[in-house]
Formats: sequence, C-alpha cells, structure tokens
Amino acid sequence: MRSSLPTNLLRASEKFAGPKSFRGAPSTAMSIAITPIEAHDQATIDEAYRIGVAAGDADLPDLPVVRRRFEGALRHPMPGNLPVWALARLDGVPAGYYAVELPQLDNTDNATIDLVVHPAYRRRGVGRALHAHALGLLRERGRKRLVGMAVDALPGGPSRSPAGSAFAASTGAAPVLVEARRRLDVTTVEQAALDAALAEAWTRADGYRLVGWRQNTPEEYVADIAYLDGRLMMDAPLGDLEWEPEAVDAERVRGAERALDARGRRRYHQGVVHVASGRVVAWTLLDVDPDASWHAFQQITLVDPAHRGHRLGLIVKIENLRYAMTHEPQLRVVDTWNATTNQHMIAINEQLGYRPVDNWTDWQLTL
Repeated sequence: MRSSLPTNLLRASEKFAGPKSFRGAPSTAMSIAITPIEAHDQATIDEAYRIGVAAGDADLPDLPVVRRRFEGALRHPMPGNLPVWALARLDGVPAGYYAVELPQLDNTDNATIDLVVHPAYRRRGVGRALHAHALGLLRERGRKRLVGMAVDALPGGPSRSPAGSAFAASTGAAPVLVEARRRLDVTTVEQAALDAALAEAWTRADGYRLVGWRQNTPEEYVADIAYLDGRLMMDAPLGDLEWEPEAVDAERVRGAERALDARGRRRYHQGVVHVASGRVVAWTLLDVDPDASWHAFQQITLVDPAHRGHRLGLIVKIENLRYAMTHEPQLRVVDTWNATTNQHMIAINEQLGYRPVDNWTDWQLTL
C-alpha cells in the first residue's frame, strides 16, 4: 500500500475498526452524557460495537465491522499508541462514540479520531458533543492537531453520505489528503495476465530473489522490515498532513505483531531479497480477519529507494496476492487505499485489477 496515513504495519488496517471518520451531525442538543469506555468494561464496549455495526451498515455496507478487530483497537493497542474511547448516551440511550488514538513515541502533538453516531440518533447534537468532549481531552493532553477521515462518493460509484465531510468542515478542520479506495474482485483475476506481468518484471530484477512468510517476520528479516516500515511516512504522499516519520525498530515490529496476533489477524507477506547484500529491499503485507474471511486489506507495499526501477513492487504484490489466495479459499475481495497523487502505486493496483470505490479524505484540525 500504500501508502498513506494509517496503513503501515503498526496500524495494519486497524483504521477499519470503523474508519477514522467524522460521521456525526450537529443539531439541537438533548440530554447527552459522555462517559469513558474502559478496556475491562465489556457491556459498554458492546454498546459501542452495536453503534459501529449500525453505522457501518448505513454508511459503508461493503466493509465488515468485525468484533475482535473492533475491541482489539482498545484492548491491544499498537506500540506507542494510547487509545482513549468514550460513549455518548442520548437521554440514556447509547447513541455514539469516539475512539481517539494518542501517539506516544512520535507525532506527540497529534491525535487521530474515529467519531461515529448511530444512524437513528443523528442530527441531535451527539456528534457535536462528542467532538467537543474529545477536544477538551486533547487540550488537557497538550495535543495540537486532530486528524480524522470522512468518506465521499465517486462519480458512478456507490452512494456515500456527504454528512461526514460537511461535519468535519463545520468544526474548522481542513482537507489535507485524499486517499482513494480501490477494490479487487479476486474471482475475476486474470491469471494469465499476471503470469505475463511477472515474467516481464523478473527480466528487470536480476540479482534479487523472492521470500514469503505468514504471520510474524522471521528473525533474519526483522531489521530490514523495521527499516522499510519506518520509511512509510518519508516515502508516501502526505499532502498537507502534518505527520512526521516514525522511528521503527525490531522491538516495535514485534510489539505490533503481538497486537495483531491478539486481534486475530491472519497476515501474508512477500519480500524481495537483494542477493548481493542479503537484505530485504521490498515488502508487502496483506491481512484477513478470520471472522470475515471473504475480505482482505492490502496493506503496506514499500521498496527501498536504492532498489527502485526493477519492478519489485509489482512482483511482491502479485506473488503475495496468490500466496494469500492459496491459504484463504473463501477470499473474494481485497481493498486497498492510495493517496490520489500516488500514481505509481495506483498504476500497479490497476494492472492487478483493482478498481475505484470511493474517496477517503483526511481532515486535520489545528487546536
């Protein structure tokens, strides 16, 4: 992937616990009470999850909202990430929630938010109350910026409500980066075309060899994967998003793997080794939730800048897609996100058969 804001290994598609989005809408407030959601409080987590499912069904019915992944974002955070969640009740009825993430190791001026309001309780001030509550939290913690996402329709694509973007704009946030979601229907993949593309790509990749693995990274590759993962925020187009590169080392990779294991993610990797140096210089990751095994997220794809121009990105993506399909017989669709300015990766995805679905805009609010 990708690649852009939260698609690196350390977040590994967990943005899709319900996309980091603004989905509330302001109106006249009734009796709204906002309380924390604690990791040990299963009943309140269940209330938030039901809100997330209802919102997903209304706003993004083609994306699964999976319980283990949803809860895992709170109970099994990524290394250096502090989740803070809160639930809003409207006249005593669970009506919305926010999930704020506070980076602890880098980007310590920033926070991200997923703000979700149940479709039955929108336009009653729930979204506005949650947003104000979150801003109070961030000011107490000394944060300077808040980033969230809103989804918009593409011409000819599925319907998407404009309310998320309208709400984000009404808070004073600015659109800083647009990412397009593309989807691959794996049942329509033309294997002969992929064979031809691979054969041509390998003619440009003399001196490299392929390696693949499932789940956690073999010890001999972990330092190289940490280096590649740490390049994400240096190499990905970020538009006007203020997000600094992340310092990723082997322990941070291992911490992310432990969190993803706890969340039940089944992960498939392909890398390319530069034979002369023995280093992994290209890498991609695709992951599947066992409770939605028809669906996968194409995650990070990175090539070391010193080794570009050899079609290594195309090689690892094709090989990894086939690798995952071999182990996931129920897999039907794969989703990926790219900054709309990332024409190189978009061209690779289009060659594989990915087609546009909708746009996801990062909105950034300076406090």
